[in-house]
Amino acid sequence: MAIKYLLDNPVEGNIFTQKYQSTIEWRNGKFVSDEPVKSGGQDTGPDPYTLLLSAHASCTLATLRMYIDRKGWDIPHIAVKANMYQTTKDEKLITVIDRDINFLQPVTDEQREKLTDIAKACPVSKILEGEIVVRTYTYNNSDTPKHINYSNGEVTVVWKPDVCKHSGRCVTGLPGVFDVNKHPWINMQGADTNAIVEQVNKCPTGALSFYKNTPGEANTAENGNSPA
Repeated sequence: MAIKYLLDNPVEGNIFTQKYQSTIEWRNGKFVSDEPVKSGGQDTGPDPYTLLLSAHASCTLATLRMYIDRKGWDIPHIAVKANMYQTTKDEKLITVIDRDINFLQPVTDEQREKLTDIAKACPVSKILEGEIVVRTYTYNNSDTPKHINYSNGEVTVVWKPDVCKHSGRCVTGLPGVFDVNKHPWINMQGADTNAIVEQVNKCPTGALSFYKNTPGEANTAENGNSPA
């Protein structure tokens, strides 16, 4: 099964010499994240805990609004307050998030019960209460990775083996082209050009890229190295 990221473009953060102040880029702009003064920051933007709680609150509100509008209920204003605390039990860190939902106008007991269930089912709630695995990969832009080219005459796929960390998703996404048990591991005749380009565009690390060939460009690969 091919991996499908929730975001078309990843969130990107950068930090320079300003202590704790980070610039976060998302699909439509930038904002600043910082730490409060008591923690050594300048409080120029929300801290990471605030951002986490904000994601939960905004997802709750959007999910409730969608359901209320679909039902045609007259509930024009909803407010959510979110906070969290941590404790240790049996040497395991436990995080508890408290979410207070205020409808700011009378609702029936039936509506309150149903909306409580809907709030619990908001996507971010499911993430927080489900199993989370954080995978970390490190890169150094000062490195000059090796480039290996594979071409079908129409397009050339460029592979950087030193950067490659997710070859398995290529194999599951387009097994006719990508096979770590074969040499070379990329078979440019295994699918049409559009399918190859679509799969290459899903590479999250930049290990794979492509360019369109000029007329008469050679259909060769530099070597048959495999990520396996």
